Amino acid sequence: MPNNYLHHTFGLTGRVALVTGAARGIGFAIAKALGHAGAHVVINDLHAEVCDEAVHALISEGIRANALVMDVSDHASVREGKLALVQKGMRVDILVNNAGNQNRKALVEMSPEEWQQLMNVHVNGAFNCTQTFLPDMLSQGFGRIVMVSSVSGQATMPLISAYSTAKAATASMARSIAVEYGADGITANAIAPGFVKTDFTKGLQEREGFEGYLKSSVPAGRWAMPEDIAPVVLFLVSPAGGFVNGQVLAIDGGLLARMG
Repeated sequence: MPNNYLHHTFGLTGRVALVTGAARGIGFAIAKALGHAGAHVVINDLHAEVCDEAVHALISEGIRANALVMDVSDHASVREGKLALVQKGMRVDILVNNAGNQNRKALVEMSPEEWQQLMNVHVNGAFNCTQTFLPDMLSQGFGRIVMVSSVSGQATMPLISAYSTAKAATASMARSIAVEYGADGITANAIAPGFVKTDFTKGLQEREGFEGYLKSSVPAGRWAMPEDIAPVVLFLVSPAGGFVNGQVLAIDGGLLARMG
């Protein structure tokens, strides 16, 4: 009985889940969690080699997985990616907009091109993928969209103004999709991870004094790991999260809750 309950509440059998930027880090952990819940996972990244490595790792654990090389910041590339999936008989039910980049630089030192590069990946990438895959979700009356935002979309620190702006925009996009398409069987939410130990945050990990700052500022007293983030996404896209819509869920060990 417990297994049946978990299957019906959190199971994703028969669903196809596309996770962008999923060759490593948080994206890979999300893909792995969704795959173990029964979804057929599509791993996206810019390079075929890293995509294939991630797919092989998932398959070795009994997860059904495919690679999809496309540039989320390029609308035409995303459209081509969808056609490639259609040719394989796959239609995306679950979209996790995880792809992102970073450029730690003071606002006045950042060129317009550098600013735009972050917007292209985070904001335009989320738009390109959602705008491309949402119509099929609407036609079948079911779709789950998750934006990987950040606590920095709600509170920030020096040198990440472009990243913070982009992450706030993706959270707002999730709310907009929820309001516009909630009546059509679509849910759209955002997660806001705190400090997660991945290659993406290597600069912070190596910054002098940051470890002490983290331990004093995060009530949990530690870095998050990708495996701390993935189950929240599983909840949001599973039947259990079917009435959660337009929300931004912080997964930050209590960072935003702390005063002073």
